[in-house]
Amino acid sequence: MTTKTVRVSKLDLIVAWDESEGRHVYLEGADLVFSGNEIVHVGKDHAGPTDATIDGAGFMAMPGLVNVHSHPFSEPANKGVTEEFGSDKLGQSSLYEYLPVFGLDPESAGPSTQVALSELLKSGVTTITDLSVARAGWLDDLAASGIRAVVAPMARQGYWFTKNGHTVDYAWDEKAGARAFADALATIDAAIAHPSGRLSGMVCPSQIDTCSDGFFRENLAEARRRGIPVQTHAAQAVVEFNEIVRRHGKTPIEWLDSIGVLGPDLIIGHGIFLNDHPQIHWPHGDDFARLRDSGAAVAHCPTVFARRGIALNTLGRYMDAGIPVGIGTDTFPHNMLDEMRLACYAARVLTGNYKAATTRHAFEAATVGGAALLRRPDLGRLAPGCKADFSLVDLAHPYMQPAHEPVRSLIYSAGDRAIRHVWVDGTQVVRDGRVLTIDVEKATAGLVAGQRKRIATVASRDWAGRTADQLAPPVLRRSERLPQQRPVR
Repeated sequence: MTTKTVRVSKLDLIVAWDESEGRHVYLEGADLVFSGNEIVHVGKDHAGPTDATIDGAGFMAMPGLVNVHSHPFSEPANKGVTEEFGSDKLGQSSLYEYLPVFGLDPESAGPSTQVALSELLKSGVTTITDLSVARAGWLDDLAASGIRAVVAPMARQGYWFTKNGHTVDYAWDEKAGARAFADALATIDAAIAHPSGRLSGMVCPSQIDTCSDGFFRENLAEARRRGIPVQTHAAQAVVEFNEIVRRHGKTPIEWLDSIGVLGPDLIIGHGIFLNDHPQIHWPHGDDFARLRDSGAAVAHCPTVFARRGIALNTLGRYMDAGIPVGIGTDTFPHNMLDEMRLACYAARVLTGNYKAATTRHAFEAATVGGAALLRRPDLGRLAPGCKADFSLVDLAHPYMQPAHEPVRSLIYSAGDRAIRHVWVDGTQVVRDGRVLTIDVEKATAGLVAGQRKRIATVASRDWAGRTADQLAPPVLRRSERLPQQRPVR
């Protein structure tokens, strides 16, 4: 097959990578040229032969965003349900009482995933890390969407539940965990060998409190054998922090270190509850220094926690200390620009300091920072030799105007509305704001049907037999008719 060379000419701006400075810069009035799936030129007036030319006037080319933590299997179906509810007596989290009863049935995972992928692509995400449970059709869904995907099939030896709404218990089944791990490794190996060339894998022991030390070590060994990272959920809840202290007399970060897992191979989602977090009173350690010195990374997903009054302390603090950080979209909407904006705002509100997280912190975490976590220096930047994963931002969009500082205008004002075109691996997947690879209407209908089915049976899974509306009361009462009222004068 002949490789096609495409020139995006005379772009108003390119968010280009300056290797000498190790940072993104604005390059004015330049061309972006890619051949096949690789960028071959970023600069003024490309003179080489091309097979096609795209007029870049009025646009800014931006590197594809790298999402390091996402749950497209289930999260889209929580829309309208979990935005403002959690467990008052379980650290304000929704993990233990809400997610187990609202989570989708496996047969609805396909439509849910497709809806999430469409949102990600439209917000400029070209790489997703998908933390889901291994299932038939998963790789096909990812490949067909055109996105670049890292599959992270979650496996665990136990699961949590509550019988009363104020304590959490764990049910253990090591044989089931072993089977899930075997399925996860088979899925990872299939992704690595996938003919699309856009799929890869990551080992994922689900949560720190549902996996034993031996299980973690086994996961780490298999990851090293394949040369891929490990990601787990840790330091994500007050309940989890206290549970690990109860079991081991150590904080989650201390325990991971003690079993030999805390290191450069590990990505911690979400790494919030260190011993010095304002919502934890545990002055008997130094988790921050331990994390900083270990080389382990953090996947930061601000939205899902901000809904429950929780925030990382803070994006700027972690990154300035040298802790590798990427950004993910853990929950709905799957919109990385929203997450980047909130990462900055949440840090500033938590600390009362507007410098606690800057736009540059967030943008780097969502591009080169995420790429580094995935061990992909050819992603998250626009430079020769990198993959042709990029977006074109409409600088004339009203919400981008005035475009005095376009990255700020994009993140704080315009959002995904200004992203018009997206390419992944040299193939256009979004044109004029419309996803080309997914039947969004069909997927949405499947998601709606799946949510309705699950909501109808919530009471059978809830410890207190409550309905969906009792667990998550609607904002407004539904009514078939209004009583007669006098006209308002």
